[in-house]
Amino acid sequence: MNFKYTTLYADDVQLSLAFYQAAFGFEIGFVHEAGDYGELVTGDTKLVFASRALLKSLGKNPSKPDKVSPIFNIGFETNEVDLAFDQAIKAGAIEISKPTTMEWGQRVAYVNDIDGYLVEICAPIGG
Repeated sequence: MNFKYTTLYADDVQLSLAFYQAAFGFEIGFVHEAGDYGELVTGDTKLVFASRALLKSLGKNPSKPDKVSPIFNIGFETNEVDLAFDQAIKAGAIEISKPTTMEWGQRVAYVNDIDGYLVEICAPIGG
């Protein structure tokens, strides 16, 4: 079995895809013609966006992320944490914590994306 994708629910899939493209440099791999589903090329695992309206039409009731009490984060690994953090902020991300070197030596920063999801930007552990 392989971990294939994570889906984030958004009000505007196109806007979310454009944000991740500008903030983190990911390529858009696929967008459904209806515009309510899209995928980013992020390596072996895809980051997928689906509209809340689509989920509601399927009988689901997706909630919005809680910026104060997130229940998960997505993490992007890079050797250029400070540069990636600055790029994300310029693209519209909200600063949660500036790049910091943790006690175990890893450089880490956190932002909220435009939908309110928590994003970790981190260096490889030990690198």
